[in-house]
Amino acid sequence: MKGRNALYESFIQSEDTVWFLRDGERVFRSQKKGIAPLLEYLELFDIHDEGELIVFDRVVGNAAALLMKLARCKEVYAALASELAVETLKGFDIPGSFQKIVPHIINRKGTGMCPFERLSIGKSPADFYNLAKNKQKSLNGQDNFS
Repeated sequence: MKGRNALYESFIQSEDTVWFLRDGERVFRSQKKGIAPLLEYLELFDIHDEGELIVFDRVVGNAAALLMKLARCKEVYAALASELAVETLKGFDIPGSFQKIVPHIINRKGTGMCPFERLSIGKSPADFYNLAKNKQKSLNGQDNFS
């Protein structure tokens, strides 16, 4: 098994936006953007599986941090994270390694805070997950989380 740093470098060189590794083996990967891969993971996998779950992600905002807690993530590696996400992960005792930390994740237009970062503020992981799932259903099957 490759070391975590070597695996992270492989992830960064890939086209993927997120990898989930359980006990060193990749169990899920996605090229979707935003929180869509995290929501998909939570739908597809039993979050009560034993073993160490590590997430490699391109961008971690507070919304992602809450969903990672719900997925029982034990460690996070990311290229970019928001200050709020870092504090949330610390509050849940989830260590993280981030290449760059920014005040907040910006929206795709670059005009302000990411709507999911804003929606996640002050929410528990379960409350945010339910809001995000309901929002996804209300979008008539469109993948607007990406």
